[in-house]
Amino acid sequence: LQVKFSERQRSSHCLLVKEHQVREGADTAHPPRRTLFVLNVPPYCGPDSLSRLFSRCGHVQSVDIYDKRGSGEKKENLTSKFFDQNTVKGFQVAYVVFRKPAAVQAAKALSQEGPLLISTESHPVKTGISKWIASYEASIVNPQELKAEVDAYMQDYDKKMAEEEAKAAEEEGVPDEEGWVKVTRKGRKPGLPRTEAANLRLLEKEKQKRARKELLNFYAWQHREAKREHIAQLRKKFEEDKQRIALMRAQRKFRPY
Repeated sequence: LQVKFSERQRSSHCLLVKEHQVREGADTAHPPRRTLFVLNVPPYCGPDSLSRLFSRCGHVQSVDIYDKRGSGEKKENLTSKFFDQNTVKGFQVAYVVFRKPAAVQAAKALSQEGPLLISTESHPVKTGISKWIASYEASIVNPQELKAEVDAYMQDYDKKMAEEEAKAAEEEGVPDEEGWVKVTRKGRKPGLPRTEAANLRLLEKEKQKRARKELLNFYAWQHREAKREHIAQLRKKFEEDKQRIALMRAQRKFRPY
């Protein structure tokens, strides 16, 4: 499917389109027979531009753009103006979902027509200095709007935590299907989740503490056996050293030159 950025552009750009086909139930966000899979989407062609290009084929229900072809699961829509803003760096892929299956076939038939325009007088796409100015203006944070968004997020978070605590309080002391009761630790200062390094340090401390508690050589006969074993090891090492020295002396030769 040939597209051009504007009328002044001489060369056209090709979008590769086909009907999105997956196993039944594998992709709930992009249903088969109603989804058009689009490859080679340029960075300046956003969801609004794609929706306007394919709206002549039928009602466009949604447009999802990804960096690369994935599992087809729909990502969570980002409603924040200040956080999680991804910068488009290259060509992407898109899933255009229509309301009716006939629109997919009509979109595939657009390849027989002339190049479609992405930026028009009624729907211009900002580029160059105007795009940089708009990007800079969008990067300036309004303190009141930021505070309102953070407060709304914290209210939702507090509400979610309160619901989880209420649910945990209801389930406390209630046995499960197998009869087990979940025991939780409560206190003024609840412990933070431990990292792997902290767990290793804790295990090492417990091991040293356990070793100090153990009574080694508590009986006299244990003490005598330990001494005898130590002396036997020393004698064995002494004999091995004598044999090694004798072997080295036997291999030594006089070499004047």
